[in-house]
Amino acid sequence: MDRFGNFLKSLTLREMRKGLGVTGRYLFKRKITVQYPEEKTPQSNRFRGLHALRRYPNGEERCIACKLCEAVCPALAITIEAEERADGTRRTTRYDIDLFKCIYCGFCEESCPVDSIVETRNFEYTFENRGENVMTKQMLLEIGDKYEEQIAKDRMQDAAYR
Repeated sequence: MDRFGNFLKSLTLREMRKGLGVTGRYLFKRKITVQYPEEKTPQSNRFRGLHALRRYPNGEERCIACKLCEAVCPALAITIEAEERADGTRRTTRYDIDLFKCIYCGFCEESCPVDSIVETRNFEYTFENRGENVMTKQMLLEIGDKYEEQIAKDRMQDAAYR
């Protein structure tokens, strides 16, 4: 009986009619397609995109070279080298993030005790040449300076939720 039933289903094109029925139901409903470059979808203030290093309001970099972000990174994408300054504080001499290795988990951001490394909302970035995927300390500081207003606003909203 199973064979005969399957034969009738294939003869009457039952699966095709079911599929066309689904298509027909959605044919005249409101479309949800976003025309990407012109239209943008709303983003969460917790979106994790391009990395940035922040500075204090006086212009000094926040990173104290504790290397927690390097230790907690599951992809081993962060490389930090540090030295002690004349005033006794530690600061980074090298802070590199390989964005090809990075999995954008946010562990680096959460482990930072001084809120130095953050992930911005910027997701529209590309690499055209070999080696551009490695973000150096200077590049990360420039990104932080560029997006500082948005980062601070997101931090205030995040603190309000807690």
